[in-house]
Amino acid sequence: MTNPSAPTPPPQPPRPRRSGDRFLHVALGLFGIGLLAIVAIFLTPILSDSDPALWLYLTAMLAPIGFILGVFFALWSGRRSR
Repeated sequence: MTNPSAPTPPPQPPRPRRSGDRFLHVALGLFGIGLLAIVAIFLTPILSDSDPALWLYLTAMLAPIGFILGVFFALWSGRRSR
């Protein structure tokens, strides 16, 4: 049973955003752009009957870079602060 006359604790202020949150957004963005480039590589011969451009292959390399950055973020943010 709660005591209605007991003072309620003040609301907690929102936690400040850590700089690592931006790192995760960059990693997810690079990975997503890379995946879109991979899809475009497969769709280019079907839709236009030509070979994909070199820039699509280079852009597709952002997928593994974003994946590695995401894994690095997960390992880095999973450490306990002391």
